Amino acid sequence: MTGVVDRDKVSSIDARTRNSTPFLLYGTLLFCIGICGFLLGVLLVFPRYLLGLHELLDPVASWLVWYSGVPCVLGLLLAALDLLVLLRRKKPNVPVRNEPMINRKLTVALTAYNDQESIAESVRDFLAHPLVERVIVVSNNSKDETFARAKEAGAITFDELQPGYGRCVFRCLTEATQFEDVDLVVLCEGDLTFRAYDIEKLIAYVPHADIVNGTRTVEPLRQYVTQLSTFMFYGNIFVGKLLEAKYLGRGTITDVGTTYKLCRREALVRLLPHLNPAINLEFNAHFLDTALQRDLVLVECPITFHARVGVSKGGNVNNWRGLQVGLRMIAGIVLGWRLAA
Repeated sequence: MTGVVDRDKVSSIDARTRNSTPFLLYGTLLFCIGICGFLLGVLLVFPRYLLGLHELLDPVASWLVWYSGVPCVLGLLLAALDLLVLLRRKKPNVPVRNEPMINRKLTVALTAYNDQESIAESVRDFLAHPLVERVIVVSNNSKDETFARAKEAGAITFDELQPGYGRCVFRCLTEATQFEDVDLVVLCEGDLTFRAYDIEKLIAYVPHADIVNGTRTVEPLRQYVTQLSTFMFYGNIFVGKLLEAKYLGRGTITDVGTTYKLCRREALVRLLPHLNPAINLEFNAHFLDTALQRDLVLVECPITFHARVGVSKGGNVNNWRGLQVGLRMIAGIVLGWRLAA
């Protein structure tokens, strides 16, 4: 069949790639550190002149402006090394994967936490899709009527008593993989930010991947006002590009925070033992990072994104919380996820 990939060859290439040094990732971070140092040195002009702190701050500003060039230049050199010299070795030299699904039926697993206003409509939306065999709802110990309303709407319901977004998502994926009559699992949220009609787009990409990650970064597909502020929108893209740099040649990544994704069930069975459910709001980034590390093929697909019903409880509460989540994502990607749990 055209597009069938030699798994042994891919595993050999991916093992070599996984063990290689991500120079582009480190170079990008060094360049950003240098730019931040330069801007800090420039901004010291205000306290120097307005508060008359020349004697104290002039040497500091001069040092910052001058020596900020060191990480900038080093970062550019590392990035050039990866992009111009090593990329050919890192990018897997295999045909484009094309493995159509014979069984296109799927299980949908929805996370929920105090989503009584939206969960029933979300369940009905997914159940109405002709390819959806069942809808699972995992309530993360909700204090309102989320559990009862999901069950009334026709969902198979579970209550995850341990708090944390990561534990809720992990429970969703674990329960969904128990159903062996389908080969696909959709992970999503029960707050109506996503729609069932996007399943068609996700399935269109699944012959080429183990995981199809929905991306909310296509502007015409994103409602004008959502909980994803401009700061979080571009911050999310930045973190996605860092993850892309870590696995240079392995994927294009623009959204590390989205829950909406389609996975082959067999891929999830391989992946679940390597995920850490104790990781909280950064779990989606951890999921993608671990999937790429375990040699799974990741493809992104544009999806629609809508204003949520109810109050946000995750990393989108405000920009400050979004910044904290983003920094922990970066720490996990660069330093390892054991420190992020």
